[in-house]
Formats: sequence, C-alpha cells, structure tokens
Amino acid sequence: MFFIVASIALSLLILASYIDLRTREIPDWISISIALIAVAGSLTGWLGLELIWVIGGGLVGLGVAYVLFRFARLGGGDAKLIASLGMLVGPVGIWIVLFGMALAGGALSTVAIFRNQRDLAYVPAITAGFIGYLGIIHFVI
Repeated sequence: MFFIVASIALSLLILASYIDLRTREIPDWISISIALIAVAGSLTGWLGLELIWVIGGGLVGLGVAYVLFRFARLGGGDAKLIASLGMLVGPVGIWIVLFGMALAGGALSTVAIFRNQRDLAYVPAITAGFIGYLGIIHFVI
C-alpha cells in the first residue's frame, strides 16, 4: 500500500515541479495534500509509520526547511513542501530526501550559473530527492 501513497505524493511533486518551473510559485494545497496523505496513510497503516513518527518527520523537515528559508534564501513554498515530505517519510527518511535534494540542487545550480540565471526553481531538486528516497527504500524493503 505504500506504493499507492508514494505514487500520489510523487504525482503531486511532479505537478509542483511543473508549476514552479512556469511560475516560480508552489500552491499551498500541494503541501497540505502531501501532509494530509501522510497523516491518513499513517492512520490506515498504509504508510508504515506511526503517527508520532509522521509528526517527528514533519518537525525535522520544518526545522531544516526553516534554516534553509532563513539563511539560504530557499523559498517559502519550497520550505513548506520539505516539511510535508518530512511527514510522509519520517525523521530518518527526510535526511535521505535532503541528501538527494542537495545533490540535484547542486546540478541545477550549475546549470543556472552557465545560463546566467539568478532565479532557480528548486522543486525539481526536491522531487529528485524524493525519487532517490524511493529508490533506496525499494532496495531496503
């Protein structure tokens, strides 16, 4: 059942990437939907995480996202998306997502430098981090 939850979340992240690339904004309903999916998935047992771990992952994601928002100029929509992904993957999983996100973000930043762009859509990097997480979880489970 985790596959269904992850597929819905990935679909929302792909949609958010498309919107971010076009408008440089992320609708709040996408982050809220991912958070609600995490809570519902936990309560139904589909997620494989107890509710306390969902909340813990959200808090870790929120803490890291706040630091990135405050000091590294990450957008507010990106920060909310990271916090909601923290709820979906838990406090350990969010570190895997963040690592993949950092790698993909470095590649996107390199491309932006060569194109002389100052504004960068970062949701594709967040999506890549989540895809990396799914790949790692596939081999662990």
